[in-house]
Amino acid sequence: MLGNFGYSNPTRLYFGDNALKYLNRELKKFGSNVLLVYGGGSIKKNGIYDEVLQALEMNDKNVVELPGVMSNPTVHKLYEGCELARQHDIDLILAVGGGSVCDYAKALSVSIHCEEDPWDRYYLRQERPNNPIVPVGCILTMVGTGSEMNGGSVITHPEQKLKIGHVFGDDVMPKFSILNPTYTLTLPKYQMVAGFFDIMSHIMEQYFSGEDDNTSDYLAEGLMKSLIHSSRIAVADPQDYEARSNIMWTATWALNTLISRGKTTDWEVHMIGQAVGAVTDATHGMTLAAVSLPYYRRIMKDGLAKFRRFAINVWGVDPAGRSDEDVAKAGLAELERWMKDIGVVMHLKELGVEESMYEDIASGTFLLSGGYRKLTKEEVVEILRESM
Repeated sequence: MLGNFGYSNPTRLYFGDNALKYLNRELKKFGSNVLLVYGGGSIKKNGIYDEVLQALEMNDKNVVELPGVMSNPTVHKLYEGCELARQHDIDLILAVGGGSVCDYAKALSVSIHCEEDPWDRYYLRQERPNNPIVPVGCILTMVGTGSEMNGGSVITHPEQKLKIGHVFGDDVMPKFSILNPTYTLTLPKYQMVAGFFDIMSHIMEQYFSGEDDNTSDYLAEGLMKSLIHSSRIAVADPQDYEARSNIMWTATWALNTLISRGKTTDWEVHMIGQAVGAVTDATHGMTLAAVSLPYYRRIMKDGLAKFRRFAINVWGVDPAGRSDEDVAKAGLAELERWMKDIGVVMHLKELGVEESMYEDIASGTFLLSGGYRKLTKEEVVEILRESM
């Protein structure tokens, strides 16, 4: 491994079908006023809400509820949460839901006591918090984002047609996260497979960078192989606990900063996908799926050695008698086959994208230089066109 880096992850995880019992242990560490953050109400239908509320009551917490966090949390929802949290002097934000709810909770944690517009400070200017931060705990009900063990938070500004992420430091990472795979078993198939591709995309964004012999790449390959194997089982039988638990664990390690160590990392697929989401409000994992193959085919020759390795080590492509380029293309063909097998969106038109949106999407796409080649705005438009 080349370069120098630091590594720290302060989030305590509790994993397994009895993981919620550890919520009592964690709640004792925080003050009395808890903001319970969740999404559209599915946790009330599947019983998770009642279990969590019982634990909060047993620990004499004053519970303030903030429902309605959407799949692409907006800046307006952030302002609403800030006002509510200030009114009730919140000591802990408890997020119960998927990655969007966890992302929102972290955005809220740094924004409650921010003396200026948090959108301007943290998302447009990408500045660090200089105010008190309210601690966050997560109870995960959907896998994909890895938000349960990282400092990332993505917020959308609909009027500005921008969806921007900010990766905060250790002080914003969840203090604890509870991962019970059974909580994910009732998820609709569309959301389930969108999460699967989000995981894969996180790993590829880090993997497709650098040219050194890097331990992080070997870890990434193992995670991808595990995901590919378990995702096929889960699609055939969504109730398969072993497959779903493996996927949940893979999702966490895909984006808890471990496999990014020693890497420059790419993230251009996420920049394009987030820009699509800002314009269409489409499901995040599906926006990534729709643009990934055109992007990777475009940059493949710039990182040919890694794409060849991807084909051989992840997909088992036989390189005998084939050029490096043919092997790399075969690897992307295997990726495409897997995407179709699990049922993700393959074209942007399925997400409501129209040609008239290209300019707004391209203008909202941040062009990064961590991967094998930095795109131009014109290339982003070409990728959008190829993704239709």
